[in-house]
Amino acid sequence: MGSEGPKNVVIHVTGFKKFNVFATNPTETLVSNLKNHVEKIGLPPGVSLGSCTVLETAGDGALPALQKLLESSVSSENKSGSKEVVWLHMGLNGGASKFAIEKQAVNEATFSCPDELGWQPKKLAIVPEDGEITRIRETSCFIDAILEYVNNIKGCDATISDDAGRFVCNYVYYHSLRFAERNGHKSLFVHVPPFSRINEETQMQFMAALLEAIAFSC
Repeated sequence: MGSEGPKNVVIHVTGFKKFNVFATNPTETLVSNLKNHVEKIGLPPGVSLGSCTVLETAGDGALPALQKLLESSVSSENKSGSKEVVWLHMGLNGGASKFAIEKQAVNEATFSCPDELGWQPKKLAIVPEDGEITRIRETSCFIDAILEYVNNIKGCDATISDDAGRFVCNYVYYHSLRFAERNGHKSLFVHVPPFSRINEETQMQFMAALLEAIAFSC
């Protein structure tokens, strides 16, 4: 489902800290436990798990840590194309009952409530130099192939979404997509439900399937 030949893929993963009424954000738990889980089950040959980072659930609050993380991955080896670098961002959708693979992000921040650091922009362009708030950036990941793998091969319950919202998730995704496009990386955002709807063990199994799907699709 991806390119032929040996792969050399590194996948960096981020999640978020507590959000609104969710004192424990499932993505914080998933990302914090991911390295141990991967050590137990392994990954496809040539694929490695890079950094696992939990960000503040805040627009400007998450941005400095995100930018530092993104920039630290850039090296002459990455630029030469000898290694495929993928950024996988996980976020919570408190009203969801299944996993959602986000196709795109929009250059607009219209927070319906303050983020965890009290910031609440309205009709703000995330990156003003990109122009209008209607500007869209799409992932270069093969999301149809990823969806087919996690659902049909691994038995997960996921869907493709073209609306990552206008809150912190979309804010982070837009910045990541912009960086990825400029540096030859790939970026993907996936929303997960609360543990009350899909339990932690099942979500961790989905994470493992998602890493495999991303690797095979590169």
